[in-house]
Amino acid sequence: MEIKIFYKNQVEVAKALNNLIDKYWEDEIEENILFDGISKIIKNNENKIIKNGTYTTIIQQRCGKRRLEIVDSIVKSNGI
Repeated sequence: MEIKIFYKNQVEVAKALNNLIDKYWEDEIEENILFDGISKIIKNNENKIIKNGTYTTIIQQRCGKRRLEIVDSIVKSNGI
């Protein structure tokens, strides 16, 4: 699965995160690909994802609570 590193706006970032997590839930990708993909997306697009220490409203609304819990755990485990 090919993952873009840089995204134009918050909606595209949310779609990418959703797509990646959904593929993991459907057993289409392995855990290490999920970890690497989310880590790359967060590192290179942090200003579009997190503002003032919390997820932006668009990211929260588009991704939802369950997906953001997964993103949180990956961020904490990788020290991003």
